[in-house]
Amino acid sequence: MRLVIRRMTVEDVSAAHEIDLLSFTLPWPERSFRFEVTDNPAARCWVAEINGRLVGMLVLWMIVDEAHIASLATHPEFRRQGIAKQLLVTALDNAYMEGARSALLEVRAGNETARSMYQKFGFEDVGLRNAIIKTIMKMQY
Repeated sequence: MRLVIRRMTVEDVSAAHEIDLLSFTLPWPERSFRFEVTDNPAARCWVAEINGRLVGMLVLWMIVDEAHIASLATHPEFRRQGIAKQLLVTALDNAYMEGARSALLEVRAGNETARSMYQKFGFEDVGLRNAIIKTIMKMQY
């Protein structure tokens, strides 16, 4: 099994959308992934693949000197193998090289698995959005 992390292309959009559908109760529409890849200059989209199969995706927005993690998911068949961590390491390293000095993301307050992973990267809870019950987490490089 060889994991490859690379930038998302238009050809990856359908598979990334499928992972999103399998991972979230409120997934993005496929056209949103297409927009991020083709038309959003702030977007840095990444995928993870094993043997040519897309198994994970991450969308990051560079906003001045902050990296905003917009979406991160691993296909259910490939979870708990460190794929999300590898995507996050790659995306944050590249964002740092582009000038990011902090990172921000939102995660559902009840998603302890994700929150634990993010805390290992240095993310800290900085607030709650009550309407959608998400924890806002931030880290400094």
